[in-house]
Amino acid sequence: MFIAMNRFIINEGFESAFEDVWRNRDSSLKDVPGFQTFHLLKGPKNRESGQTLYASHTVWETHESFVDWTSSEHFRNAHKNAGNNKGMYAGHPNFEGFEAVLDA
Repeated sequence: MFIAMNRFIINEGFESAFEDVWRNRDSSLKDVPGFQTFHLLKGPKNRESGQTLYASHTVWETHESFVDWTSSEHFRNAHKNAGNNKGMYAGHPNFEGFEAVLDA
């Protein structure tokens, strides 16, 4: 199993718009070989900056399944409007990938 996560810092006041972007995008993930599940997670709001932490979390059968998706037409379609939300993000997403070493 491979878990792919992107962490996003969202500027204050853009939380609902950020969530709507994810709700309304055409990801086609369920049609991608090796895809298992997706979650958009909302973390804490930073009291000083007002920014909110989010993470996208996908589970894949294998690391290769994930890599194949990143070079697919499904990936390009899901990310084609990523640059249209200026002011929403406090920097670029931070990717983290994990190989499962233990399942309980």
